[in-house]
Amino acid sequence: MAVVNYDELANAVEFVSISDFDNSAYVCLVTGAIYYVSSELEEEVPDDIETSDKYIQVPNKKYFDLGSRLALSFVARELPDDYDRAAGFFRKRGAYSRFKDLLHERRALEKWYEYEAKATEAALRLWCEDNGIELSFAKPAPDAEPQKG
Repeated sequence: MAVVNYDELANAVEFVSISDFDNSAYVCLVTGAIYYVSSELEEEVPDDIETSDKYIQVPNKKYFDLGSRLALSFVARELPDDYDRAAGFFRKRGAYSRFKDLLHERRALEKWYEYEAKATEAALRLWCEDNGIELSFAKPAPDAEPQKG
């Protein structure tokens, strides 16, 4: 069973969730290495990364329901009087900026970050379980090179 570092996997989810680029990331199911694919990067990746069952593509935040749905569930729970206002944010571009401004205004930004972190961890744990990946929370050594497949 491949072992994947939680922070590295969370970073990969962020990377593939950037909407301005056509980014993807893959986990090697043998080594746990994470490969990043983007027209903006020149990282070498295995030739068979998109065709071999040795690799699994990392989904984006939408797959995990970690986007606007999560934000609105937080507002419903913590700031119910602001729900309609927050829901309106997510109908236009720039929603997260306005959402975070609201949280800052209500002094709920730290609480949001905790809520988001717990939801992200739960989603990534389940995804790893479903795909036969062990999730590690150990911090890599500061000078350690990322493991390659």
